[in-house]
Amino acid sequence: MKDFRELETEIKKASDKFTDIESINEFRIKFLGKKGIISLEMKELASLSGDERKQHAEKLNKIKKKKISKTKKRKEKVVSKKSIRQSTYKSSTFKTNEEKIKIKKIEKQPTEKKIYNIKDYVVYPKHGVGKIVSIEKAKIGSIDITFYKVFIEKEKLTLSIPLNQQSHLRRISSINQINKAINILKSKPKIKRTMWSRRAQEYEQKINSGKLYQLAEVVKDLNKKTDIIVEQSYSERLLFEKAYERIKSEFEIILGEKGKIKIDKALKRLEDPTQIQGSKQKNAPLN
Repeated sequence: MKDFRELETEIKKASDKFTDIESINEFRIKFLGKKGIISLEMKELASLSGDERKQHAEKLNKIKKKKISKTKKRKEKVVSKKSIRQSTYKSSTFKTNEEKIKIKKIEKQPTEKKIYNIKDYVVYPKHGVGKIVSIEKAKIGSIDITFYKVFIEKEKLTLSIPLNQQSHLRRISSINQINKAINILKSKPKIKRTMWSRRAQEYEQKINSGKLYQLAEVVKDLNKKTDIIVEQSYSERLLFEKAYERIKSEFEIILGEKGKIKIDKALKRLEDPTQIQGSKQKNAPLN
């Protein structure tokens, strides 16, 4: 059997290392469990005489009860600290999130710098070329909002675009971008061998993107030269006209009346095929 002082010293050293639930459970199994050191010492009492066995049993039970009580209290203390830390973390995280939301709301207030000025031409993807006719302010609830008034000539429509949404607008293309778009118009059409409904959807997305090069691709792919007899469906014609008008209106801002001529020349379109047919008949030799 172990000496009681030695046993108590060993138990004290082990109990001083309590830091978490795992270390407490390890201690309980090692010293207080059914196969623990104290239980093994109890089993060895059978080899002792009556009075000595009684004394040893009392001392062992005293040590066991004392350590069980201490272990239980320490475990409760550790669990309590852990729950406090978790609740503190949750509350601090919640507060932090609330603060973040407030910060975001403040950042989203219309305090952005104006990119565009009155009389600037801009492109709004779903409507095409427009002109900023005024910059106005309005109060919605407790928020002051500054917004652009954009007039779309083609649709006779005026849009109100808040400053914090001015990223939806883009500037009119430069002359270099116009020239690049002309090269796209001159290139060969790319007709995919897929169902028309899918192609129509892709064309619609390109048109609504408001991007010059994508508009040029749609015009090029749906272009039917007027000197070639090719049947064009109603939906094809609608999409072509929509893309054609969008790109034409942007070309005309930069090139004036030459804008349409440049597009038609790139597409090799004939302005009036009936006149050409008429001129051919007029110039035909008489029998």
